[in-house]
Amino acid sequence: RMEDNPRTFADVQKTVLSCHKESTSEDKMSFYDSWSELYEEDVMFLDYRAPLLAAESLAAVMRENRDHALVLDVACGTGLVALQLQRLGFRNFHGVDGSAGMLELARSKTVYQTLQKSMLDTDSLPAHSDSYDVVVIVGALSEGQVPHSILPELLRVTKPGGFICMTTRSNTSNQLYKEQLQTVIEEMEQKTLWERVRVQEIEHWEKATSVHEAEKNTEYISGIIYVYRKSKSQDKNDN
Repeated sequence: RMEDNPRTFADVQKTVLSCHKESTSEDKMSFYDSWSELYEEDVMFLDYRAPLLAAESLAAVMRENRDHALVLDVACGTGLVALQLQRLGFRNFHGVDGSAGMLELARSKTVYQTLQKSMLDTDSLPAHSDSYDVVVIVGALSEGQVPHSILPELLRVTKPGGFICMTTRSNTSNQLYKEQLQTVIEEMEQKTLWERVRVQEIEHWEKATSVHEAEKNTEYISGIIYVYRKSKSQDKNDN
């Protein structure tokens, strides 16, 4: 029981390292289902600031009509990002995640109007094209999690002129993924599918899960927030 065996940072390190390992989709979702009850406690151990920082970055470029914006929270987990966005005046949320356990906890927060289960590494997003004013994916774009091949799907479901907010980690073991992600982002920008609004490098993203991952003279790893805006002529490009 939890009170008999209090969680330690070493426990959290092992769990986080496990979640970035390559595995089948089914094994990955089984892992997240089993982690769901401890997830929020564990991210507090890590001083995981991505939900707060991404929400603030998005709010900085969306100064008006936040209460009317329809937000799709991709890989929504237990709902931490939507809670931060709600604090900043956003009110309308749809969530999607591959883990039934995570979705159950997200549902308990009563922030989302709808929540849907979807395997994000293989399925199309369960949404019509040009549906959302904002699409966010925070914490899931990294090695062993959601592949960067989801980016065209994020774009597809965003309304022309709408915002897409994405994050990834900058630690050593995620460098290859980050480079591949940025290549796709830049290729889509060159095709004028979207335009860069802001890219924000964050030094203290979360506590490192190994001494080899930590930035120099700190116990943290760094991360990055990308905010892009879908081209308003996107509907022409789709035809």
